[in-house]
Amino acid sequence: MSSPRSFTIAVFEGDGIGPEIMAPCCRLLEQVCDQLNKRQPQQACTLDFDYLPAGANTYKDCGDALPASSVDAARKADAILLSAMGDPAIRYPDGTEITPQIDLRFALELYAGLRPIRSIPGVSGPLSDPRGNDIDFVLIRESIEGLFAPQAPGRMIDDDTAEETLVITRKISEKLFDATFALASQRAAQRAVAGNDRQGRVTCIDKANVFQAFAFFRKLFYEAAERANPDTPDTNSAPWSSDHAYVDIMSLNLVTRPWEYDVMVTENMFGDILSDLGAALIGGMGYAPSADIGDNHAVFQPCHGTAPDIAGQGLANPTAMFLSGAMMLEWLGNRHQQPVLLSASQLLVQAVDNAFATGDLRTVELGGSSGLQQVTDAVESALAAL
Repeated sequence: MSSPRSFTIAVFEGDGIGPEIMAPCCRLLEQVCDQLNKRQPQQACTLDFDYLPAGANTYKDCGDALPASSVDAARKADAILLSAMGDPAIRYPDGTEITPQIDLRFALELYAGLRPIRSIPGVSGPLSDPRGNDIDFVLIRESIEGLFAPQAPGRMIDDDTAEETLVITRKISEKLFDATFALASQRAAQRAVAGNDRQGRVTCIDKANVFQAFAFFRKLFYEAAERANPDTPDTNSAPWSSDHAYVDIMSLNLVTRPWEYDVMVTENMFGDILSDLGAALIGGMGYAPSADIGDNHAVFQPCHGTAPDIAGQGLANPTAMFLSGAMMLEWLGNRHQQPVLLSASQLLVQAVDNAFATGDLRTVELGGSSGLQQVTDAVESALAAL
């Protein structure tokens, strides 16, 4: 029998609750791979975790929030798993918070921020409409330009005027939109296999009625739609339709009818805001995973922050961390043609769903008392039963 294929995972434990939720996540990833390796020994894969320093406490200790050695190691790794970084009590001299995770996006050109918003069985959202328990869409946030673009930093003019510059480039937007339509086609194919005949939909979210940059953004979106399926206008042969919406009306639509959406793509700042709104629909930030993906690298992390107010108390919800780990397994499986990793991803998601579907878990952000250990134990038990 051939030796298992090994993948190096760069791990950033981060600050606050970061180390607390990272430890069980890595353990679960090892468990799900071991479980499937026993069933499919010919396709066995293992994960080698490389723990790297970065974050607010690293800045406090050595004056560098993201050491060059950590970036180099992350660049060489097969994937990057990141918990949460930052601490409001530890700031740069200009008063801004420490966000090395954003610096990592710039360094590795991670232009596509995937924010899946999917209802988890047994986790109640705030919507009264029963369709609010069946939400499943992905918001794709452009992650290195827009109002976050490092090539156009904000500036103060004589303590009288503050300026920020919105940057949209063809190079990054074309990559972003091509990845968006590829994801929409992938989701359509997965639904077809599952016997779900729901029509795919790709929506560009912008403010093209006011800003020239967003009119350009929308133009590039429709150019990408044509590249993805040039016959669509005549034959409607694509597994998805394409449309657009202004960000203000989309904020309303995501509260009143989020079940109508499939894949949405938008600029950096708009994505930052709407992804938090989306997380609220499925129970909160503790249930929202994410990925930042580029041509050659990808970072997987929960959408939430470091929550220093509950750090060390065992109250953290690790679900988003677990689901981010599942996203990493899926990305590695697709990138390296490793079916066992794709199966591992599906198994981990199913374990999370089964753990919550019993109704026994109610995490702190939903007014319950299920903390880190209770959620971890339940998911581990559900995984062992699959």
